[in-house]
Amino acid sequence: MQMNGGFLITKIKQLGDRIFEKILNEKNIDAFNGAQGRILYVLWQEDGISIKTLSDRCGLAITSLTTMLERMEKQGLIQRRQDENDKRRTLLFLTEKAHDLQKDYDAVSDRMGDIYYHGFSDEEIMQFESYLNRVRENLEGWKES
Repeated sequence: MQMNGGFLITKIKQLGDRIFEKILNEKNIDAFNGAQGRILYVLWQEDGISIKTLSDRCGLAITSLTTMLERMEKQGLIQRRQDENDKRRTLLFLTEKAHDLQKDYDAVSDRMGDIYYHGFSDEEIMQFESYLNRVRENLEGWKES
C-alpha cells in the first residue's frame, strides 16, 4: 500500500502557512507573523514558561526560537526574566501589547479553521482531529533505534 500522508501533511502545512500570512495581510495585522503567532499562542495558554517548554509545545528547535524570541523582544511582544527558583533558567512572559493581540490572532485562526474544515460535518472534524492527534503522538513518541 502506497502511503502519502507525510507528503500531504507537509503540503498542507506549506499551504496553510501561506494562507495564514495572506489573511494577516488582508486584516492589516503586522504585529506578528505566522511563526510568531505559534509562539504567542503557546504563551497565551501558559505565560511564564521556559524556552525548552516553549520549544516542546510549539515544535520549534531552540536554535530557531532564539532568533525569533530576540526579534519578538525588540518588538515589545515578550519579556525574558530569570527564574527566581533556578537562576540558570529564563522564563518568557507576554507583554500587554502581546495580550492585546490575542483577539486578532483568534480571528485569523477562526478563519483558517473555516478554510480547513469547509464542507466537513462536526463528526468528521472530531474524527479527523483524533487521527491527527494519533499521528502527533506517534511522532512525539518516536525514538530512533
